[in-house]
Amino acid sequence: MTGDFAPAGLRVLREVSERGSFTAAARALGYTQSAVSRQVAALEAAAGRPLFERRRDGVAFTAAGSMLLARAIRILDELDAAARDLAGDATTAGPVRLGAFPTAAAALLPAVLAALPRELTVSLREGSSATLIRSLRAGTLDLAVLAQSPPFRPLDTETPALGQLVLAERDLLLCVGAGHPFAARAAVERDELIGQTWVAGRSDTGELLPGVWPGLPGRPDVRYVVRDWWSKFRLVGAGLGITTLPPVALPLLPPDVRAVAVRGEPPEVRRLVLGYRPGRLGDAARLVAEALRRSSGHGRAADPDRSAAE
Repeated sequence: MTGDFAPAGLRVLREVSERGSFTAAARALGYTQSAVSRQVAALEAAAGRPLFERRRDGVAFTAAGSMLLARAIRILDELDAAARDLAGDATTAGPVRLGAFPTAAAALLPAVLAALPRELTVSLREGSSATLIRSLRAGTLDLAVLAQSPPFRPLDTETPALGQLVLAERDLLLCVGAGHPFAARAAVERDELIGQTWVAGRSDTGELLPGVWPGLPGRPDVRYVVRDWWSKFRLVGAGLGITTLPPVALPLLPPDVRAVAVRGEPPEVRRLVLGYRPGRLGDAARLVAEALRRSSGHGRAADPDRSAAE
């Protein structure tokens, strides 16, 4: 090592880990691209070796970069805690930084957060499951409510492994308008979905989100692509198409749409998972994890360190 690491540079390091590129990190931090480049250059000069591999699709950490990131997360956590202490915001009950994918944020979390003790401070950030996993790894979230589809794998491939608590495991559903022929039925066969018109979603990054029943033959007729559930429900309620419905979204159903089961092989199981940073959770985060576990009525650890969330 040939120099000192400035906190601003460590924050850039953490943000690049979370966002996946220098450009996205600059946008999130409110920096110019050149300012981020200067901070990266200063970090690499201090380290005396490259910290990033530049790729066409973004950047990846070198072994040295990954090592520094792990230390940077702990240092920045301590600096942030010191800033809260000096501002008089210290509390034994938080704050807890919680993330959730949009459907869970709308359908599950309001009731859970409202039932927590008033002295417990929880901040909430919405994002895709992939984005939230990167945030956990970067240390900018403590907990994240995530969606998982088969095959159920670890949250990422890095070590140490992120903690994982399965909150619920239920079958994917179909969402149809009240006037649709399927609406009066408790269940339909998978083959009956062939040839239907579908409403799908798209994330802020342009990724096509679920909405079409998985594994149907041929090219599905995805006629409507929208970002939020309100738009999906309005299109489905108007009889313009149908969409898939994760079980967590059931509380959001408006009066003019119906949830219908689908029979067929293989079964389409979906998991609701609480991810958390490696190691034992703090007291405040454990309170939030326990509230989420109780709300789901399921809750079992899916990682080797069961004690972290129990």
